[in-house]
Amino acid sequence: MENTFKSGFVTLIGRPNVGKSTLMNHIIGQKIAITSNKPQTTRNRIQTVHTCKQGQIIFVDTPGIHKAKNKLGEYMVSVAERTLNEVDVVLWLVEPTTFIGAGERHIAEELKKVHTPVILVINKIDTVKKEELLVVIDNYRKIHEFAEIVPVSALKGENAEHLVDTIFSYLQEGPQFFDEDTITDQPERQIVAELVREKALRLLSDEIPHGIVVSIERMKERRHGHIIDIDATIVCERDSHKGIIIGKQGAMLKKIGTNARREIEALLDSKVNLKLWVKVKKDWRESDFLLKNFGYDKKEL
Repeated sequence: MENTFKSGFVTLIGRPNVGKSTLMNHIIGQKIAITSNKPQTTRNRIQTVHTCKQGQIIFVDTPGIHKAKNKLGEYMVSVAERTLNEVDVVLWLVEPTTFIGAGERHIAEELKKVHTPVILVINKIDTVKKEELLVVIDNYRKIHEFAEIVPVSALKGENAEHLVDTIFSYLQEGPQFFDEDTITDQPERQIVAELVREKALRLLSDEIPHGIVVSIERMKERRHGHIIDIDATIVCERDSHKGIIIGKQGAMLKKIGTNARREIEALLDSKVNLKLWVKVKKDWRESDFLLKNFGYDKKEL
């Protein structure tokens, strides 16, 4: 029986919305990456850590690979593509559709340049019949030579353990990079900002979320009593967006704040006093200075 401790880095790729963050959150057992049904939810690389008897997997979640439309888009794509050759295993998540579209074919082309083993993970298997799934597997086999193909349901956790075992079979014996109780390298402020952004993404109409970012201005524990005061600013691109985010008599902003506060309190295990503001910074996604200011810096890739 093997007693070796294996470790390595694994990246999740796939088109936006395919369920990368949901899968990672399920394996880690705690919510780190934000999820929503809108594209471009994940913007930065997020490292999360899964430690068990077999070893340690460090997941690097990347923004979805897609055709870039602006500087933020370019940044996100270059992060995703750069990661592929730096990790031990690539997980490519796809949906179980029998038709393979241009987006998936674009990713398949990118993967031809990569020397890392690629595991195809077909997500959302709870939404299709078994016969259909077999057709999906067959179609994908034709466009790339995969190390393994693993069907899962990230939402229900179906086959997730088998996926973890499969990942370990491609990792070498190695050191424990993080303590057993470490689950992410993201600073708490970053996770708090992302939780606020997630609630905004879920509650606002489609055209606004792409153009918002959340900045934590202050996060401080009170001297007496277990209360953390957090001041956060939601930055949007247009004056008209500001009005929608605030809502009638501040109702929308209050709703975003209430929903975010619940999860922030669970994360920090403390009472939280959350105050939200809204500011307009026109075209921040096209400004190198503002992108850097909000934590998206091309030079750091």
